Amino acid sequence: MDINDLRGLSTVLLMMAFIGVVIWAYSRKQKQAFDEAANLPFADDNIDQRTTSEERPND
Repeated sequence: MDINDLRGLSTVLLMMAFIGVVIWAYSRKQKQAFDEAANLPFADDNIDQRTTSEERPND
């Protein structure tokens, strides 16, 4: 076994790992978790609006 065999083996292992990550990322089981994570930046808007309305003095 020489260095070229190790390079070929590492290429195959990394390709399998990449395919595994792609399958995991596009699986239907992960869709709900990814949708929730995608909406996290917008979750603070409701909190910020409530905080600003509570801080305003009542006229």
